[in-house]
Amino acid sequence: MAKRKVNRRQAWRINKIQQERAARAEKREALIEEQLEGGDLGPEQRGLIISHFGRQVDVEVLEGEHKGEIQRCHLRTHLGQLVTGDQVIWRRTADSGVVVAALDRHSELLRPNNQGELKPVAANIDYIVIVIAVEPYAHANLIDRYLVAAEASQIEPVLLLNKADLLNDDNRDRLEALLDQYWTLGYRTLSASTSTQHGLDELKALLADHISVFVGQSGVGKSSLVNSLLGTDIKTGELSDLTRKGRHTTTTARLFHFPDGGDLIDSPGIREFALWHMTEDQVLQGFRELAALQGHCRFRDCRHDQEPGCAFLSALDDGKISEQRFHSFQQILNSMQDSR
Repeated sequence: MAKRKVNRRQAWRINKIQQERAARAEKREALIEEQLEGGDLGPEQRGLIISHFGRQVDVEVLEGEHKGEIQRCHLRTHLGQLVTGDQVIWRRTADSGVVVAALDRHSELLRPNNQGELKPVAANIDYIVIVIAVEPYAHANLIDRYLVAAEASQIEPVLLLNKADLLNDDNRDRLEALLDQYWTLGYRTLSASTSTQHGLDELKALLADHISVFVGQSGVGKSSLVNSLLGTDIKTGELSDLTRKGRHTTTTARLFHFPDGGDLIDSPGIREFALWHMTEDQVLQGFRELAALQGHCRFRDCRHDQEPGCAFLSALDDGKISEQRFHSFQQILNSMQDSR
């Protein structure tokens, strides 16, 4: 899409706004530096970012007499982009706090923004729980996109079928076959229902002592799951009677503690996970059964389409790989090429 042209006055206003924002950021950083040099800040202590608000974050105190309290903190500009789940070093000011350092991450979940830049959305995650439901319709290709993202992030995915109480004779066979396909590939699969409490104890046991993030299209009941697991009252969305697609309800990633241990990062709902920034090999590694066939084709530059001696096509003909998964792999690659 072509960039919108602006006239001279609009360009002047845009430039003026940017200069004012830069000036405010410099003033804030100068004040923090003045406090640091003057010894006006409290001692360094560890904290955990539980929510993010532009240049400010909510930090949970991890040590000392105020352990467990939440402190609103400013971010020093040199720290880069910090996200929910980051562990940090912060110092107390007279009326708030300031994050002065970030500790190393062991994992991060990245997504491209509207400008195509890769940005972290959550850090130090152990499980990506891919939530699907009886309604809205669970598309295998969308599940595969999440799995590719999880594999690329080196975070273990867990496939969870929510709203299991809505299973009936019309949808049971399709959904159970869908779960069985991923279970056969070695992925953890669970089912749950917040209405009947089915499967919630098993889910809690799995997530205990780990940091997890729930992902999935809107309307699958992520917020309802959070309410049931934590006893909180997060706003939930209802399915649109007209479109049967969920409305987005969560606006920022936030970390919650499970009563018996473990943490949950509740992230904004998304309808589609963009993968165009990945290479073809990264996508291939997201399909475990196809990655095992890599390098076994007759031709080195095999496109796995109609070439003779293609290991992918041979495995497909022999029933060793799923036709749906193979087509999903091709569809993802085609969509990436179209996006580029």
